[in-house]
Amino acid sequence: MNAIKNFFNDEAGVTAIEYAMIAAFIAVIALAGIKLIGTQVAALFTKVTTATA
Repeated sequence: MNAIKNFFNDEAGVTAIEYAMIAAFIAVIALAGIKLIGTQVAALFTKVTTATA
């Protein structure tokens, strides 16, 4: 019975899940930012190429 109480009171796994969710959220935000910046950089290079051609 004590083992079951200890299992439900153990919060170590909860903390690990919280950190994993935070890391996933940061990764999604970073990827969205990189995609946005990448699109803008590609447009700038296209503009420069057109102007120099």
